Amino acid sequence: MSTTHPVQARPQLHKTIEEMIDSGFLGVTMRVHDERGEWTAGAGTAELGQSATPPVDGHVRIGSNTKTFIATVVLQLVAEGRLGLEDPVDDHLPGFGLDERITVRMLLQHTSGIFNFTGDHDPDGTFVPGIPATPSGREWVEGRFTTYRPEELVRLALSKPARFEPGTGWSYSNTNYVLARLLIEKVTGRPVAEEMHRLILGPLGLSGTVQPTSGTDIPEPHAHAYYRYEEDGQERTVDVTRHDPSWISSGGDMISTTRDLHTFISALLGGRLLPDALLAEMCTPHPTGIPNMDYGLGVFVLTTDGGATVITHNGGIAGHAALMYSTPDGSRTLTATLNYVDDADLSMGAAFQQAAQRLVAEVFDAGQAGPAASTT
Repeated sequence: MSTTHPVQARPQLHKTIEEMIDSGFLGVTMRVHDERGEWTAGAGTAELGQSATPPVDGHVRIGSNTKTFIATVVLQLVAEGRLGLEDPVDDHLPGFGLDERITVRMLLQHTSGIFNFTGDHDPDGTFVPGIPATPSGREWVEGRFTTYRPEELVRLALSKPARFEPGTGWSYSNTNYVLARLLIEKVTGRPVAEEMHRLILGPLGLSGTVQPTSGTDIPEPHAHAYYRYEEDGQERTVDVTRHDPSWISSGGDMISTTRDLHTFISALLGGRLLPDALLAEMCTPHPTGIPNMDYGLGVFVLTTDGGATVITHNGGIAGHAALMYSTPDGSRTLTATLNYVDDADLSMGAAFQQAAQRLVAEVFDAGQAGPAASTT
């Protein structure tokens, strides 16, 4: 294990990191900022068969943490007067035949009812598959460099029945954030990556953060991500660190570091990116049906068992994952990255949730924390 501070400074966090490795993760890096200062640590391996610890400031595919960045850009455009939260999305994107009742707010809040193009569940629990590109075995591994246009993903989602009438329920859907990307591009006339740089990455100096949209590479240094599947009775594990993330688009395509995620979430909640009124809108909880976990606009609002409020979004994508937690004022943050061997059964999912709960309990609450966010 590598660390910038003595083990005695954060013994429980060190123990939790080691437990995460024991539970099956290949590597973990972590960064905590609070009244005691900055603390970083890493454990495990950056690459199968190697001994090097993952780089603490290494790059990782952050999955659904992307949604917080996208929501922030949309809200910044609201602040600029380019669009309104109650605008019908169809007014700006008329080519899809969207339900005219769906508003910009509903996209960011996951209350549109639009089918999730990576797969969704019927009310009876039956899983309805989405695009073939969703990681599900050999097909995804062999097609992982295929480029998908965001319009394709939206049209596939709209070919499925809506989950519910707009504004009458809550259902996590990557489609909402692909539409948000298209909305950004339509309103500004510029690619989403350019607007992301203009409004967030440039002003905050986030040099380790990129929105590749369809680029396959990830900057050095980075830990490796893997995907496992069975074929002809044999288990195969493939390095999928490089792949085209256009299959998830703005639902989860960004790359960042623990340092940049800390800078971003602390600046956002500290009021440096949005006017107070819009930041309050962003963090206003809407019921999700998940115990102790509501959703604002691009962020989950977690209530720990001890009563603390934590603003968060996590993300996992094909062997990489990122955690991002903060107090509502941005003064205390926990950011982390993970690399692991993914599979169609999401066999690391339970360990991911349990580890996040323990970390939140240690950093934000004296007792046990509530459930961690389920993403991407």
